[in-house]
Formats: sequence, structure tokens, C-alpha cells
Amino acid sequence: MAWLLIVGVGLAALNLRTAITSVGPLLDEVTGGLGMSGTLAGVLTTLPVLCFAVFGALAPTLIRRFGEHHVLVGALVALGAGLGARAFSADPWLFLILSAIALSGGAVGNVLLPTLVKQHFPDRVGAMTTLYTTTLALGTTLAAAATVPLEQASGSWRIALGSYAVYALVAVLPWLLVLRHEPPRTDPAEALGLGRVLRTRMGRQSVLYFGTQSTVAYILFGWFAQMLRDQGMDAANAGLLLSYLTALAVPCSLVLPGLMARVRDHRGFVVFFYVAYVIGLVGMWFSPIKGIWVWTTFIGLGMGAFTLALTFFAVRTRTAPATAALSAASQSLGYLMGGLGPFLFGLLHHTSGGWHAPLAMVFGIITVNLVVGLLLGRPLYLEDQLTRDSAASRPAR
Repeated sequence: MAWLLIVGVGLAALNLRTAITSVGPLLDEVTGGLGMSGTLAGVLTTLPVLCFAVFGALAPTLIRRFGEHHVLVGALVALGAGLGARAFSADPWLFLILSAIALSGGAVGNVLLPTLVKQHFPDRVGAMTTLYTTTLALGTTLAAAATVPLEQASGSWRIALGSYAVYALVAVLPWLLVLRHEPPRTDPAEALGLGRVLRTRMGRQSVLYFGTQSTVAYILFGWFAQMLRDQGMDAANAGLLLSYLTALAVPCSLVLPGLMARVRDHRGFVVFFYVAYVIGLVGMWFSPIKGIWVWTTFIGLGMGAFTLALTFFAVRTRTAPATAALSAASQSLGYLMGGLGPFLFGLLHHTSGGWHAPLAMVFGIITVNLVVGLLLGRPLYLEDQLTRDSAASRPAR
């Protein structure tokens, strides 16, 4: 049973971002092939953030109704079905609807994996978080890197995008076997609503920490290469540096969760990522091309805050229901915050005519991330705050 769960967690995590990162490299081919207008193309690029926010918030309700394992099976089936069916769609609106179905599976899976790790491996949270954050990073990078070669080899963007459905359906298999030996479901009475989580200081801190790191990440994914091209770098090298930036998430995912599991106070990690960001961004401010590999390395290390944010869900809670609620609240609202980042960054670039004003905005965001992270990094637990809040709300006798 344990080996099935380990394989299942790894395969599920590998698939959670393929619906997002497989489209970007072929965006022109997809929009052209579907006759998609510029407005609908904009909807397609913002759809992941919206779906991750909406369906991530629904995850705790689905868990209470159907149980963690059935919901994950459903999420992976939705992911695979959406990926496969949209490859055959000739209508742009149908393509968007099927993309939303695929993204709903990824959104729910994002919330569930920290919960399942906490439920099944409470004594190996560090090792299992390393597994799913690393495979998540690998899946993200591989989908971005392999889609164009798949399109060139097959001669069809539809085949290239649809091929990822196979991986999603393979990921379902170990969870179907787990269902045959269904472990006890979480008692619905123990489940937490998002409102209760958000009324705690830790809940709000987790939302802000996840949201600010997501905002910076989305900005860099969307604008990093363009900043370099505006400084005179050719498209190929700018794309190579962006790939290097995203690939740095893999070593962070391998190392960080295990280190966090060994200590209770995590403020040192928060400071490390902030300092890494500052070094990289200061380099980009004063010398964006000279030393760019050094600046990119430090910025990539700073983006390891994503792994830190995911690991907080498990190390700041004692029970699987609390992990699920904290994960859902943080990811649903956090991704909404993240979706605004590239728009505001681009608006500042357009109005200022340069890159210093938008970079100053990024400095402000990472500083907020530092302050909130120092509060969240203290050795406290969500359940303790919930207990205190409940006691305080009872009328005195």
C-alpha cells in the first residue's frame, strides 16, 4: 500500500502543470489554428489563474463530500479528459471550456497532495514533500521544453498538446488501486471551512505569503525574457535563460522540504530567499546583461519560496483536514493575487517607458513577502490558533 501511495503522489504531481506550460510554447500555432481572437487568446493565458483560484477553493467541499482519494481520481480523470478532448476541438470556445476542465483537475490536485502527504506520511513529511515538489517542478519544465519538439516531430500542435493526456491517465492507475483498499475517510466534522482559516492570523499570513511569491513568479515567467530582449539579447538566449530560471526550482525542491522538516523555526529560509532575490534584482537594475547568469541564478534561488510556501501547509498544521483547508485558502486567493502581477508589471513598464519602475514594484512585493514570511515561519500551528479563537468566541458564563 505504501509504495502505491508513493508512486501515486509522484505521478500525480508530474501532471499538475502540464495543462499550463504546454500551451505557451505553441500559443501562436494554437490561436492561429483555432482562429482565436486576441481577446480569447488573453482569456486563454489568464484561465490557469482563474481556474486555480475557483477550483482550489472548492476542493475542501469536494473532499468532505467524496473523500480525498475519490476526489484525486476525479481530478486526474478531468485533467486527462480535458487535455485529450481539447486537442480535437475546432471551436475556440470549446477549447477554452475543455482547458478549464483540465485546469480544474490540476487545481484540485494542488490542494490535495499536501493533504495526502500529511494524512499518509505524517512522520515523513519532508521526504514526501520533496518527492511531490520535485516532480511538480520536473513536470512543469518538461512540458514547456518538450512541446515544441513533439509538435515538430508529429507535424501537429494538436498531437503535441493531446499527448499529455496519456501521462495524466497513467497517473490515475495507482490511485484506482488505492481505492480498492480505501483507507478511512476524514470525518466531515473535522473538516475546516475556508472562512475559519481566514479568520486566523496564520491563515491570512499564509495567503499573503503564497500570493506574494506567486505574483513575483508570474511576473518573471511572463516578462523576464522580454526584459532581456529589450536590453539587446537575442530571443534564443533570452529563452535559454528563462528555461534556466525555471529549472532552478528542481534543486530547491530536492533540498528544501527535508531541511524544513528537521527544524521548527523556518524564518531563516524566508530570509535566505529574500536575500537571493535582492542580489539578483539589484544586478538586473544596474547591469542587466553583464553578469546575467549570476543574476538569473540568484533570482531562481529566490523563486524557491514557492517550495517553501507549499511546505508550510504541512509543517504549520498537525492534521490532514487543517492542511487541506490552509492549502485551499492560500492557493485559491494566492493565485488570484498572482494573476494581477504580470498585468501591473506591464502597465508600469508601458507608462514609465522603462524597467526600473516595474522592478521597484517587485522589490516592494518581495519585501511584503519577507515580513509576512517572518511571521509565518515561527514555530506555531494553525490548530492552536483555531482553538484559541473558538475559546475567545464563547460567551462568558
